[in-house]
Amino acid sequence: MYEARSRDIVLRKVREALAKSAPVVPPTPDFSADLYLPVEDDLSVTFATNFLKNSGTFIYCESEEDFYDQLFAYKQEKDIQHLYVWEQEWQTKLYAAGIHYLEDETNFVKQGEAGLTTCESLIARTGSIFVSGANESGRRLSIYPEKHLVVAKMTQLVPDIKDGLQLFKQKYGSKIPSMISLVSGPSRTADIEKTLVMGAHGPRELVLFLIDDIAH
Repeated sequence: MYEARSRDIVLRKVREALAKSAPVVPPTPDFSADLYLPVEDDLSVTFATNFLKNSGTFIYCESEEDFYDQLFAYKQEKDIQHLYVWEQEWQTKLYAAGIHYLEDETNFVKQGEAGLTTCESLIARTGSIFVSGANESGRRLSIYPEKHLVVAKMTQLVPDIKDGLQLFKQKYGSKIPSMISLVSGPSRTADIEKTLVMGAHGPRELVLFLIDDIAH
């Protein structure tokens, strides 16, 4: 008797629900609309703030000449004996500036304390460095050494990831490099006992030298 009454109650509720008019259909979301508010602050300030939050080391350079001074001082401070540079343009510039570097791959894996590379763009919102395997540094120079040094310019700053991808498409078209990556701070993991370990899968330190190439 009780079971039959319970069944009747359930069926009555179902009929009442079906008799009601359908709720208003929600509007179709605009997937092309921006998810975030536009970056209103100076891009360099926004990038530096977020880059530092990601545990990166940020070094501002007033000019390219200042970059050479800053790089020399950093090498001295960290006692870097084996700085690898594989991009010919920067090999030429560093040679002229009197900064010692290694250009071959002899003992690279064992001796590679630091590697200097360029990048595709700098993402202000996330404080990330957009890198690819298209330049002469390839994939390894940004991964193997304990210290990944990046030289970039103010004009490479963009607000969001989509802007960096747009520049990337304009530059390479359909010939997409085999490796593209967003680097957001040094390599880290907390897989083992939830203990944060730096440099587990890549560089322990990420250092950006940002050259101000914007006319003031």
